[in-house]
Amino acid sequence: MAAFDEDGEIDLGISLVAVATVVDLARAIQGSEEAGREEFEAEEGGEGLSEEESDDVSEEALDEFLGELNEDEQAALIALAWIGRGDYGAEEWDEARTLAAERNAGRDAAAYLGSMEMLGDLLAEGLAAFGLSIEEIER
Repeated sequence: MAAFDEDGEIDLGISLVAVATVVDLARAIQGSEEAGREEFEAEEGGEGLSEEESDDVSEEALDEFLGELNEDEQAALIALAWIGRGDYGAEEWDEARTLAAERNAGRDAAAYLGSMEMLGDLLAEGLAAFGLSIEEIER
């Protein structure tokens, strides 16, 4: 099970704010994919972004944010996503995080996480397994 800090809070090895940021970015990408990739005409001066270009910015922001996390934080996100997907239970946290760290060693965690379908929802479900709600995390 996840360790608890001195305040009795769950310590997942990554801040809840960081998890919430990844969830927000992933859901923004997911939402734009669900809406379709229709482009709108740029204004006469060439201003404005197509929806596809906007998606690229979101994906780039997610990749950049994930790349800035240390390996332990990346492993925690992978383990949380696995718990959210049902591969592990919250009581198997240590095992999931250890395996995620081993599999992540020398690899691109941002690419792996970014390739997960419904990443935002998986992370939210992973937090819910610990009794935490993504909506209650202050950003």
